[in-house]
Parts: sequence; C-alpha cells; structure tokens
Amino acid sequence: MSKNIKCLAIETSCDETSVAIVENGRNVLSNVISTQIDIHKKYGGVVPEIASRNHVENITYVVDEALEKANVELKDIDIIGCTYGPGLVGALLVGVSTAKAIAYALQKPLVGVHHIEGHIAANYITHPELTPPYLCLVVSGGHSHLVYVKDYTKFEILGKTRDDAVGEAFDKVSRTIGLGYPGGPIIDEKAKSGKPIYSLPRTFFENLDFSFSGIKTAVIQLMNKEPNISIPDLCASFEEAVTDMLVENVLKAVELVKTNKIAIAGGVSANSYLRERMKRIGAIHNLKVYYPEIVLCTDNAAMIGSAAYYNYQEGKVSSLNLNAVPNLKIGES
Repeated sequence: MSKNIKCLAIETSCDETSVAIVENGRNVLSNVISTQIDIHKKYGGVVPEIASRNHVENITYVVDEALEKANVELKDIDIIGCTYGPGLVGALLVGVSTAKAIAYALQKPLVGVHHIEGHIAANYITHPELTPPYLCLVVSGGHSHLVYVKDYTKFEILGKTRDDAVGEAFDKVSRTIGLGYPGGPIIDEKAKSGKPIYSLPRTFFENLDFSFSGIKTAVIQLMNKEPNISIPDLCASFEEAVTDMLVENVLKAVELVKTNKIAIAGGVSANSYLRERMKRIGAIHNLKVYYPEIVLCTDNAAMIGSAAYYNYQEGKVSSLNLNAVPNLKIGES
C-alpha cells in the first residue's frame, strides 16, 4: 500500500490505559500510558474490578491526549486497533468497546490484536531493521513463551510455562521477602547490590517448556531456614536462576529452528540482568539479539498499533461483533 496508514490503537488488558497513534506499524506519533500501579500497590497485585473502573474513567481522556500529542484528528485515522485478549475480561471490554465505537463512528476498519503478538511487535518499533523469521522469548506477568515468529502474523509456540509465568514468580517472591509490588523492578534493583550466593533449583524438561513454581517454593523454604538472609544476595540468586532457565531454553530453540535472530518481549524483558545475559550469549554464539526500549516492554498501545498494522496488511480485519477473549491463545487472532 502506498498510502501511510495511521492506526489509533488501544490497550487495556490489565492495569494500564494506553492509546497510541502509529503510522505504518513502526513510526510512533504518540504513545500515552496511564498506569494504575500506585492504586494496586496496597493490594499486592492488580484488583480486576478496580482496574476496570479506572479504565472507564480514563479512556476518553487518554484517547484525546494521544490524538493531541500526535497532532492528528480522528478524521486522519485509517484503522482502529485494540487488544481483545488475553487479559482481565472487564479491563479488555473497556478497550474493545471504545475501539468499536470509534470504528463505527468513523466507518473505519477495526483490527483486534492478541496482546502477546503486540508485545512481540514492540521490537519492530525499536528495531526498524528487524524482519521475520526469528525466535522471540516472551516473558511477562502472565506469560512465558518461546515463539518462532515465522511471519508478521504467523507464530509457532515452541515452549511455554507449565505453571507460573516468570513475571508472576518475580511478584510472588517479592511479596514473600517483603519487598512489595510490582516485584520485577524491585528485585532487579536489589539484585544489583547482591551476589548469587544461594543455591536455588533450575527446572528443565525434555521439551522447551518452563516451570517457575519450584523456585518460588525454594525461596520461601530458604527464608524459613535462614531468618537473617541477605535480601540483595537472595534477589541476585533468584534472578540468576530464573535467567539460567530462560537462556538454556533459548539456546535449545535456536538450534531447533536454525535462526541467528533472537528477540525478547514483555514486561520482564526490561530486566537488566536478563538483557545483559542475552547480549552475552549473542556475542558468544554469534546471534543478533533484539529487545524493545524500556517504555515498550510493559503494556502499551504502540505495540498494539504495530501488530494491528501487520494484521490489516494481511486482511485480518475484525467485525463490530468483536468481543473480549480473556484466555485467547496466540495465533488464534
């Protein structure tokens, strides 16, 4: 298509209300994120009902701000993209309903986007040179997947967690050792002043699946056994063990699909230790390693705008009957 395609994208799958204007899948004109972290901190995690109500209160203002920052009007928009799964059903419904209303009012195409496919697409914004095929490690609060990205809208799951997602393990461990929520950034910061001196289990399977429930239990047992334990050292030990599991499976997957390109995506891809380890294995094994800039690692609408553009290019347009699908599987879009 010769025309520049401007997408108004909406992301409300969890506790961020985000709207972005993205041109041709890679040029971000605006990316407004209204986070609810401070609201949910006192509960130790996201409360779905509270998240949904805050999305309802914020969504109109966030849409207006995204348009203003991009210096465009609604009449300039070509397609409307939105996350329709997976996620919290009430939160998803706010974004889906808003996107449907705008698409109907403008008589423009509506494109439903899988949240994880959005996380993968965040790499296209940071790295304009990145094109499929490549391997992507998706690590977030709700997901831990090894995905072979065959094309912009074609994905093959090579491995996934059998229990907790890696981001969920970070949050649970953080609460256990009294550091609070969200666990990922707190543990990452504490680990910088610690050393990985504690022995924690690494779980591997005959395939490329992950498991993070065992290491969470091991941390609890270690806390009970050693009441004067060093929290920075424990954080460093936990971070190293988790990263060992991720990196080991990434290297096995590289051999399986014969690629020299690896991307990481999702909230945990912001972890400084994981980024450093991925850079190191890239240098050792002659692999190109990609990861989004920090603001694009956590939930945001720019990544949804990128994914929506490539779906639209493939003719994958949704009807106005689009509904939220909280347990949507990757590749089912």
